Amino acid sequence: MSSRKIAVATLLSAALLVSGNAAAEVSGSVTVVSDYLFRGITQTNEEPALQAGVTWSHESGFYVGGWGSSISWLSDADPDVSSQVELDGFFGYAGSFGESDFGYDVGANYYWYPGDYPAGFTDADTLELYFGVSYKFLSAKYWYSVTDLFGIPDSDGSTNLDVSGKFEFGEGWSTTAAVGKQWIKGVGGTANYAFWKVGVDKSFDSGFGVGVSYNDNDLIGPDETFVLSLSKSF
Repeated sequence: MSSRKIAVATLLSAALLVSGNAAAEVSGSVTVVSDYLFRGITQTNEEPALQAGVTWSHESGFYVGGWGSSISWLSDADPDVSSQVELDGFFGYAGSFGESDFGYDVGANYYWYPGDYPAGFTDADTLELYFGVSYKFLSAKYWYSVTDLFGIPDSDGSTNLDVSGKFEFGEGWSTTAAVGKQWIKGVGGTANYAFWKVGVDKSFDSGFGVGVSYNDNDLIGPDETFVLSLSKSF
């Protein structure tokens, strides 16, 4: 195990021990999507993906969890790569500013891509720090890459900003609009692109949910995409 993975595992374990006996709750979900999009780019070559996650939340505001999805982008780029899954581990602290409607969220997310790789293949594992703010139905989150970003050489220090709004209407209905921008550092300088989405979701008392979203970006090549989702929360 690399030193970065050991450090992340140590931090997660320490956080759980610190908060061990206090009031907490566990939540999670299992989802099937018609395409796994990450920051406007398909991770499954426009094919369906199975995703699942679980989060342990402490009453103090601390949380820790994991999330995973099937992927194909690594093996699509190099047939000698066998990695077919993304596993994320994250922890953070969320709260509000006094009694106001303003909230904050700060933490770290580690993206791990287990599998078999040919000699000399650039490691895609990535560690990002994030800080978010929210006000009622609006939220924004800023991401900073501590390591090279998903295997791009010399890309540590890359950043991303997401801004979104979620509006609830009717019983269990909601609509979401989001826009983001990714700045990627690398050998050739700094590249950037924008991405956006608009979606509608319906949740049911049983914990099931369905959704549809329209997604696009300003890159040359990837076209606009409609994504369908079916989820079960617990």
